[in-house]
Amino acid sequence: AHFVEAGGGLVQPGGSLRLSCKAFGFTFSSADMGWYQQAPGKEREWVATIHSIGGRTYYKDSVKGRFTIYRDNAKNTLYLQMNILKPEDTGVYFCSHPSLGLWGQGTQVTVSS
Repeated sequence: AHFVEAGGGLVQPGGSLRLSCKAFGFTFSSADMGWYQQAPGKEREWVATIHSIGGRTYYKDSVKGRFTIYRDNAKNTLYLQMNILKPEDTGVYFCSHPSLGLWGQGTQVTVSS
């Protein structure tokens, strides 16, 4: 099982990006999924979660109202829509199936003017 992530890049403060994470090798529709951020020089930390059943979502406080996690089970793909980006959102973003200990390869997001 593995993921293929895409969508990172360089964006100015206030801009938007959409990250994607395509899953292979497990039943994606049954998986609770998450996004994590590793900022420069810091530990990896949780950003958002979406449940498999009901699609309930959870966010860390600093991204509430700016980021949206969602999924397309028909495409086995997880997304993170990131709006009103701030410099502190800079980092490598990883998708994860925490229960199986699966991680994507990471995609770099840089917010800078």
